[in-house]
Amino acid sequence: MRVLVVEDERVLADAIAEWLREETHAVDTAHDGAAALERIAVNDYDVVVLDRDLPVVHGDEVCRELVASDSTARVLMLTAAAEVGDRVAGLALGADDYLAKPFAFAELAARVLALGRRARPAAPPVLRRAGITLDPARREVFRDGRYVPLSKKEFAVLTELLRAEGAVVSAEALLEKAWDENADPFTGVVRLTVLKLRRKLGEPAVVLTVPGAGYRIP
Repeated sequence: MRVLVVEDERVLADAIAEWLREETHAVDTAHDGAAALERIAVNDYDVVVLDRDLPVVHGDEVCRELVASDSTARVLMLTAAAEVGDRVAGLALGADDYLAKPFAFAELAARVLALGRRARPAAPPVLRRAGITLDPARREVFRDGRYVPLSKKEFAVLTELLRAEGAVVSAEALLEKAWDENADPFTGVVRLTVLKLRRKLGEPAVVLTVPGAGYRIP
């Protein structure tokens, strides 16, 4: 999934981003509301982790603009205020979930995953196609009963291809969902990751290249 973390405390923002990257998400960060709105305008995020008390543009206004834009991104609002009235106010703005500081990173990651599922068309908990079984919760992949060890990016790419249910997924779409904004679209990183994924999945090749369009698992 593509996640935007908006938090003015840079150490905390980096810690959240690193934790979510360990969960195989592609994560961007912003440290004020204006920077967040700029990123939201150009990137398609599944989940936005949004601190409420932001400089430049307040988190409430970021949430309002995100909701008004008809974006499919889900909003997890963070705040130091834990009173019921504060939670109600945040949810009334259009946030999908609310988490008070301090929080456990494992709980935040679980909430992000749950919101990400809601941001997309429903997918089965375990993805299966062409002899491949992928379990997102356990981070496990099997091909015809054989365990296949994958890197985080290979796992993320395979997840997107399986979610497509046989449809073609462009390299641009894979880059959008599996890498963050620092990825260079001209490096061929998607092609190299797909090549490594093919080798690990073994023969016969199951990830097909559709010239000029992208990749698919039939």
